[in-house]
Amino acid sequence: MNLPEQPPTFRRPAATDRPWWWRCERADGEPVDLATVPDHAALADQRFATQADAESWVGETWPDLAAAGVDQVTLLEHDRPVYGPMSLHA
Repeated sequence: MNLPEQPPTFRRPAATDRPWWWRCERADGEPVDLATVPDHAALADQRFATQADAESWVGETWPDLAAAGVDQVTLLEHDRPVYGPMSLHA
């Protein structure tokens, strides 16, 4: 018996549904794995449907990202860098 694919409301969005994301980095460009940072794992693997959503999110969360050891971020659409790195420090 073949079952239909789950409707979008019941499946996790695919990368094609949410292509925008931030690569979190240290000052030397090394990635920061937020999933392994205590008290900051909820910030890991955030993906967005639009560039505006991604930019709003980083605007709201940059203090938490900096507290997690992130020095800079780069915005990507799928795997294409759009801009950055952008410092999270004054």
